[in-house]
Amino acid sequence: MYAQTLPISKYTTKPTSYFHCPSPNPNPPSTHFTKFNSVFKFKHGFCNSAKRVSESPNSLRKHVCLAGIGIDGLQGKDDGFYIRRCVELAKKAVGCTSPNPMVGCVIVKDGEIVGEGFHPKAGQPHAEVFALREAGELAENATAYVSLEPCNHFGRTPPCSEALIKAKVKKVVVGMVDPNPIVASRGVAKLRDAGIDVIVGVEEEMCKKLNEAWIHQMQTGNPFVTLRYSLAIDGRLSDDIGEESMEAGGYYSKLLQEHDAVIISSKSLAKHPLPVSKEPKSNQPLCIIIANDPSPVIQIPKHEESASKVIIFTDQKTGVGSEQGIETVVLDQMKLTTILESLKGRGLCSVLLDLRGGFDDFDEILKGVDRNLLQKVVVEVLPVWSESKEDNNNNNNALEAIKISRRAGLKNFEPKKEGKSVLLEGYF
Repeated sequence: MYAQTLPISKYTTKPTSYFHCPSPNPNPPSTHFTKFNSVFKFKHGFCNSAKRVSESPNSLRKHVCLAGIGIDGLQGKDDGFYIRRCVELAKKAVGCTSPNPMVGCVIVKDGEIVGEGFHPKAGQPHAEVFALREAGELAENATAYVSLEPCNHFGRTPPCSEALIKAKVKKVVVGMVDPNPIVASRGVAKLRDAGIDVIVGVEEEMCKKLNEAWIHQMQTGNPFVTLRYSLAIDGRLSDDIGEESMEAGGYYSKLLQEHDAVIISSKSLAKHPLPVSKEPKSNQPLCIIIANDPSPVIQIPKHEESASKVIIFTDQKTGVGSEQGIETVVLDQMKLTTILESLKGRGLCSVLLDLRGGFDDFDEILKGVDRNLLQKVVVEVLPVWSESKEDNNNNNNALEAIKISRRAGLKNFEPKKEGKSVLLEGYF
């Protein structure tokens, strides 16, 4: 394997920004600080947590609101309620924290939420730090809820277990134990050794679902791979994606936001622009173009909204052109194993394998399902009848794609409505 950089003329790449995610105020007041995109305290005790507010902390009262629930509505809530709130907070940073997990934290005292926080991006303080900052002195003898076990090692930030001990919290409720061997229950053990009551495994499956890609990468060393394709109502592979699916809030836009990279065929570029997430202030995934035509000449269409990085993977030593600055990687074999091996060295946790376009380009890659290289499948069934002129070839490809589920044995398969389409999701 080796890399080379060659010129293409119709596309100007822009550097990808990985810093669009909400960042809490790094210099809060000593006891309270106004968080970006989190829970705010208002004089009437109610708020919309999705709004940004710039009130002075001195004008805020102690009443805390939670998605429209006043403080009286929080009385008597169980541990699961607060862990679910932790997950809700963590999702504010979806697509921003890789290679770190998404984590949320809530501090509760005497039935009132006194602090909240989430991890905004790698290198920033963890969720517990922001929640403790907001709680201030009220954290003493309080209960801390956190979706993932507090870290117990020095990385780019100090250990959160020490921060909780220093704040003198009385109890810690943990959604799931950290699968990272560096942590692996050591955070829980340290808290217990300090005399703090610790409960583990509350809403565990929800917390695992939140960081499924990160957990897989942590346990196997390989990126979490999601296979996506579209079917017409007659069962043939389709080159289309529902318009609503590509807009903000649509499943395809969200998939691009959630994954670190997307793999597409070079043939799809003849008809479609580079895939772009339409989610507000979304980081764009690394775009990996598979080019294995006998004489591939890739023309990357200009897309003003795309700030994606682009890498071309090919098994041809000549004939591939790319614009100055676009990386080209030549592989000995265009297989999923070799592609993932290359991506693993780039620190990617998740990859979306999108079959849109030249389906035959993925013949070898799809064999990866037999080696447990694919983890999830997303199928959009469009309310259209196939009009392909290459019916036989297209039908054969569709059959091969459908056989994937039989060979792998899908589990947790769930259908849901997506605009005018039906979306099918499952795990290998």
